[in-house]
Amino acid sequence: MQKAAMQKSMEAAVAKVLLAGASGLIGGQLSQMLIEAGHDVHLLVRRPVDDAPEKAAQHIGDAAGWTQLVADLSPDVIISCLGTTWNKSGKSEAAFRAVDHDLVIALCKAARDAGAQHAITVSSVGASPTSRNFYLRTKGEMEAALKGLDFARLDILRPGLLIGERGNDRRPGERLGILLSPLTDMLLMGAASRYRSIPAQTVARSIAAMVGQDGHGSFIHENNAIHKFCS
Repeated sequence: MQKAAMQKSMEAAVAKVLLAGASGLIGGQLSQMLIEAGHDVHLLVRRPVDDAPEKAAQHIGDAAGWTQLVADLSPDVIISCLGTTWNKSGKSEAAFRAVDHDLVIALCKAARDAGAQHAITVSSVGASPTSRNFYLRTKGEMEAALKGLDFARLDILRPGLLIGERGNDRRPGERLGILLSPLTDMLLMGAASRYRSIPAQTVARSIAAMVGQDGHGSFIHENNAIHKFCS
């Protein structure tokens, strides 16, 4: 009897999850974690991801057609790990905003219109729509727009400096920050601990744990909260 109840609970927790950004620093690890958790995983990608889990369905196409793919898939949960870099955007504010703001919002809106009740997105520590910093302002405006989409549950992760292999896409400041992080992390205490470095794997594991969470409303998760989801 107890075994049957447990099995039923596990089946009820399985969700149809749509992941955008599956080839990135966080998404590349997250897809496997979602598969291992038993979810029905769908990846939105521009080109095939060679090391993606075999059980994850890859939906390949230009980003311009992604909203229609979202509508056709009707996911229960949408996860955005989307994010370009300054170099990949051609050092263009408009090109950067088109991905980190416009595309994230468009995909989440399409998912909500198709019936999704839960959205999870990766933002950044310090994000604020009133920030003078373009990057942080863009992230803050993205967060504000997602809150207006009226998901039953919205989880926004604001990790500190992400640690993980990103090839040559790192800005010089990021490379220096990673190099110095063992020292600077020790100096960042109390409220400042939200700026500490954090492994991308930890962020991915936390996102996987958030799928299927109870509770309604919008939730902001900075470093300490992200770590708690992994414990």
